[in-house]
Amino acid sequence: MSRRRRCKQQLVKFIQHIHQLVTGTLNSDHEDEEEDGTVARHRRPVDLERLLNQSRFTKRELQILYRGFKSECPSGLVNEDAFKTIYARFFPGGDVSKYAHFLFSAFDTDQNGIVSFEEFVRGLSVLLRGSAEEKLCWAFNLYDLNKDGHVTKEEMLDVMKAIYDMMGKNIPPLLKEEIPRRHVEIFFQKMDQNQDGVVTVEEFIDTCQKDENIMKSIGIFENTI
Repeated sequence: MSRRRRCKQQLVKFIQHIHQLVTGTLNSDHEDEEEDGTVARHRRPVDLERLLNQSRFTKRELQILYRGFKSECPSGLVNEDAFKTIYARFFPGGDVSKYAHFLFSAFDTDQNGIVSFEEFVRGLSVLLRGSAEEKLCWAFNLYDLNKDGHVTKEEMLDVMKAIYDMMGKNIPPLLKEEIPRRHVEIFFQKMDQNQDGVVTVEEFIDTCQKDENIMKSIGIFENTI
């Protein structure tokens, strides 16, 4: 089986688990619950009406998402260690710690070390219902590890290595260094259009939009729930 096919299968597997996370605890006996504009409370009330305006989910979908989120995170908040524990279930054969750290940081938009339900919903809304450009902006933020508005070759390599670590047994040890570095060299050269040593969000989006495989891959997220 090709590496590209394995990567795609792992991505689909992740989306399937997200789907199970947000729908697995749905109970038809509770369909009429929480219709008063807020969902169940955690550290502070979740403003459902505000989330309706900030996301592309319906009120019903937000209720389903919240029940799934609460089933994994009863406090309504998740820290990085808990996030890594949950994410590790999706890739039992690899080391998810580095990639889960980067992913957690992308969801943690205020960088306070905690992902709230609101942050989770806003990120998921982009991944599942956002435009291609919005999804690419989100991906850029994932690669922009120090959040300075630019992606360096080192940042891109750190993320790529984390992805290959996550794939674990599917990648021979000797190739875990060589393949990510080769991959980054090719893509960074394409993205760094003015050859200044960093990639801007404009360069990132422009390059990705011209890559048929990348544009197809981001479509996997659409209409998942």
